[in-house]
Amino acid sequence: MKRNQLFKPALLSLAVSSAIYSGSALSQQTDTDNAAKDADKNVEVIAVKGIRGSLIRAQAVKMDNSSIVEAISAEDIGKLPDSSIAESLARLPGLAGERVGGRTSGISVRGFKEDFTGTSLNGRELIGIGDNRGVEYDLYPAEIMTGATIYKTTDATLLVQGIGGTVDLQTVRPLAAQETLTLTGVYEVGGNDSDNPEFDNKGKRYALSFVEKFADDTLGVAVSLATTESPRNERKYGVWGYGANEDGQITPFGLDTQAISRELERDTMSAIVQWRPTDDLDIVVDALDIDYSDSGVIRGFIEPFAAENITGSGINASGTQVGVNPVLRTDPAQKDGELQTFGLNVTYNVNDNWTVELDVADSESSKRDLRGESYAGLARSGALSSDEFGTRQFQMSPDGIFFTGSTGLEAFSDPSLLQLTGPQVWGGGMANIADQFSTNVLQANGDPFSYFNAQDGFLNFADFEEELTTTRLEVVGYVDWNMVTKFTAGINYSDRFKAKDNKGFFATASAYPYSDSIPSEYLYNGLADLRWAGLGQVVAYNGFAPYQDGEYTLNDAGLLEPDRLGDTYTVDEEIITLYAMVDFDTDIGDFPVSGNLGAQYVQTDQSSSGFIGIVGDNFAVCDDDGNGVVDADCVITDGDEYSHFLPSVNVNIELAENRFLRLAASKTISRARIDQMKASGFVKFDQNIELIATPNSEAAVEEYGSPWSKFSGNPRLRPLEANNFDISFENYFDDEGYVSVAVFYKDLVNWTRDGNQLIDFTNDPTNEGANYFIPGFHDRVIDTDGNYGPEDTPYEAGDLVTPPDFGFYSFFEDGLEGELKGAELTANVPLSMLTDALEGFGIAASATFIDAELEDGSAIPGQSDEVYSITAYYEMNGLEVRVAATDRSEYLTYQRGGSNKIDAATRDAVTQVDAQISYDFEDSGIEYLEGLRVSLQGTNLTDEKEETIDSNGIVTLRREFGPSYMLNLNYSFY
Repeated sequence: MKRNQLFKPALLSLAVSSAIYSGSALSQQTDTDNAAKDADKNVEVIAVKGIRGSLIRAQAVKMDNSSIVEAISAEDIGKLPDSSIAESLARLPGLAGERVGGRTSGISVRGFKEDFTGTSLNGRELIGIGDNRGVEYDLYPAEIMTGATIYKTTDATLLVQGIGGTVDLQTVRPLAAQETLTLTGVYEVGGNDSDNPEFDNKGKRYALSFVEKFADDTLGVAVSLATTESPRNERKYGVWGYGANEDGQITPFGLDTQAISRELERDTMSAIVQWRPTDDLDIVVDALDIDYSDSGVIRGFIEPFAAENITGSGINASGTQVGVNPVLRTDPAQKDGELQTFGLNVTYNVNDNWTVELDVADSESSKRDLRGESYAGLARSGALSSDEFGTRQFQMSPDGIFFTGSTGLEAFSDPSLLQLTGPQVWGGGMANIADQFSTNVLQANGDPFSYFNAQDGFLNFADFEEELTTTRLEVVGYVDWNMVTKFTAGINYSDRFKAKDNKGFFATASAYPYSDSIPSEYLYNGLADLRWAGLGQVVAYNGFAPYQDGEYTLNDAGLLEPDRLGDTYTVDEEIITLYAMVDFDTDIGDFPVSGNLGAQYVQTDQSSSGFIGIVGDNFAVCDDDGNGVVDADCVITDGDEYSHFLPSVNVNIELAENRFLRLAASKTISRARIDQMKASGFVKFDQNIELIATPNSEAAVEEYGSPWSKFSGNPRLRPLEANNFDISFENYFDDEGYVSVAVFYKDLVNWTRDGNQLIDFTNDPTNEGANYFIPGFHDRVIDTDGNYGPEDTPYEAGDLVTPPDFGFYSFFEDGLEGELKGAELTANVPLSMLTDALEGFGIAASATFIDAELEDGSAIPGQSDEVYSITAYYEMNGLEVRVAATDRSEYLTYQRGGSNKIDAATRDAVTQVDAQISYDFEDSGIEYLEGLRVSLQGTNLTDEKEETIDSNGIVTLRREFGPSYMLNLNYSFY
């Protein structure tokens, strides 16, 4: 029986080195160690450091894998060149990074957002601290990682899967690594100064990593400690939309302009103990603990926009904003999370050919995402007449609005004049506690103040908890069954729990119905700077202070807003996976052929508990008896059981020396988003009179819309499912150079669709004929003669207007189909191939093209049609220079929206340029500096903005983050 050797000796040594340093998946550890021993006897190990060494090791991993993969590899623990693993991943072929708050956090693989990509740590499923299944990759500092392997095709032993692929992050295995003690220090400066006086643009990172071996190399310990303080200063310009007047001049409906300052604080501990008392027994215990905080302030103006005296045409116009009564919002934000994971892996060699492995792990995470809102303005809503408002002069262009001057708005820079109150009428959600705000004090229009005028802030937060427990038992045998060389079989059990508690509180200042100036003890030294938007300098104060000292009276929004209760839930999953796979190795004609064939049988039991948020006769949500406890008839529990059979095959054909054709086919699943699987839902009503006055017919509602809406999740959702086909040609023409061309096709046989159904809200067929209409709450008495509704129906003062019976019910359902076709071109080229004068120079580049279509026309979250990446580098004698650019076209994503719910969002094309220059003193000849590596790194050097542009070519949302610079000192004592 002929056994093919994919590598030639020089590359084999590098592959072994890569596996040693990067820490391969647990199921492969014994094979790696044995291969390392054999290689030490027969092969000279070539040590190449810096980016060239990383590329060589990554190339070796790619070349020797039976699946189509990409890889990143550090030469040693703590030496990846980026601040988080996310930035390193974003440059790989077929991958694209998504910035969240200016930092690369999400990763799409072949057009699929991280929620549809499996993520593991040393082969075990990894959880995050986000809303869904996706992992926030910036949570993991580069200092604790030695590499990552991205599986674009799967096999039956890869238990963490997704339609997009699998990202396996790797930490060191101490008995398979060199002993080291490394200290890292980083000083960070943001390119944008802080516009908020209580923050700056300076940050720092420290890390300590060591690997030690004891007891004749039978006991190994690896520990990594890392702490980070990283600033982010953002300028945000947003509008509520644009509209044209009768002359075709375009202006916004409303403005949302903010200066945002935040600081990331992250403390990480990774500890691994490996004990090999005999050649046949290997025990690994590992722990990971991450404490995470992202705190700051979002400060700026939010207001409606009306204009007059406009000159110019279309987009390019100037004029005066009139009736200016802005809200200065100070939104303090605090996101705190913690993630812990513990694992035990025991591998026992029964004999020379058979191995048994047991792996047990438990992961837990928790997070509170807190955002306060504190309002300030000229006076409480209703206290001023319109002629007491201010004015602003503006210039309109494709970049949006810029203000050139103002009158009557001096209070916003004078804390003695600025009032701690809500200047706009936003308190409609407190209708069921209207009596609490009843008063004889009159507004400027002669009407008494009411609950509509009583919202001076809002405290908004969500608590998340998640736990995942896994147990795996696997048997591996090296066999000689004709062409079959290896047999693997096992069983895996996982138990996942995730919960979200969506909370909020309406805030009213103690001076209601009057207003007072901002207390001096709340104020910061200095003003916030909004001059970049033409809005001058404004008062800066602690937005949490009125919540902390009792200045605000709080009312629980959970019993006032049905959509908040309808977004509180738990989801449980129990999954049993049986799997088996055979590896084969043979010749077909003159071509060596190898690969694997296998399948998984996956049994799932899933359920969810939550609430259906419905306003009752007392105007409260699910609290008919007024005791502050959710009524039992609002509690919902549902779920389902099902199974999947997931076959896979990988075939590798060596067409010529170091030239491979890889073929792969598989069926994969990605479980539905957690927020879509929730049992919870709600019935909501819009108090807009123009919608309430819609005629009472199905046709009118279908044409004009309705004040009624209903939404619910679906605990019975099946996983997203795809049939995958891949072909890749790879030509390894040099120890540090290759080109590859890959094409792939995904037949999406099940995707979650957005369901929409017209129902009668006075006789809901989806809820046992429930009638949601409440007289006095869902109708409206006309107070002024006029025409109302989409058909301008005439009404007289005193008329009662009732809403239509009909509205739309939105939900999630299975059954959407589609397809995705793509191609990847990759080249790593050392330029010394052209001439010896270019020794040390090289280029690593890739391009990914994707054409995806779901049958309802919707987009796949995370999918860009085009993604490009190029890295140009020079590395020689310790000096390294690297410039990297990534570019991705427009893509759909989702983000945290109002009331802490998930909303869809479209990101425009983005190009990011990073650079690094470093020097390693190892070969400098200066003994006491031989362990030192110094580097200067810059990210987002071109100050790339995130912009959303509407169909008129005008910016509707712009975020400016600025570049970031880091000075890195890395010292290895041995």
